[in-house]
Amino acid sequence: MEALARLRNCPMSARKMRLVVDNIRGKSVDEALNILKFTNKEAAGWLEKVVLAAISNWTNKTESLSPEDYRLFVKTAYVDGGSVLKRFRPAPHGRAHRIRKRMNHVTIVVENKVKIAE
Repeated sequence: MEALARLRNCPMSARKMRLVVDNIRGKSVDEALNILKFTNKEAAGWLEKVVLAAISNWTNKTESLSPEDYRLFVKTAYVDGGSVLKRFRPAPHGRAHRIRKRMNHVTIVVENKVKIAE
C-alpha cells in the first residue's frame, strides 16, 4: 500500500529542490531521513517534513500499523515548478530589472516492501 504527501508553493526554485530530492529517491525511509538530516541545504528541511507527513499518511491508511515492520521506502519523489512572483528592481539609467521569485511543488510517495497480511 502506498501513501502520498505533497508540499505546494514551497518558496524555493525547483532546480535547487531537485538536487536534494534526487538523493532520497528509492531509498528506505530511515535512510532518507538520515540523508536529509545531514544535508546542508535549505531544501532538506522542507523535504524532511514531507517525508514524515507521507509516513504519517501511510500509518493512517493502514489502521495504525508500524512503519518499521513493513520496510517503507520512497517509491517516487519529484518536484514540479510552481508559480512565479514577479517583482521589479530599480536599475541604473532609469531602467528596471525583473526579479523572479520561484516556487515549487514536491510530491513524495512511500510504499511498503513487506506485504500487509489481511
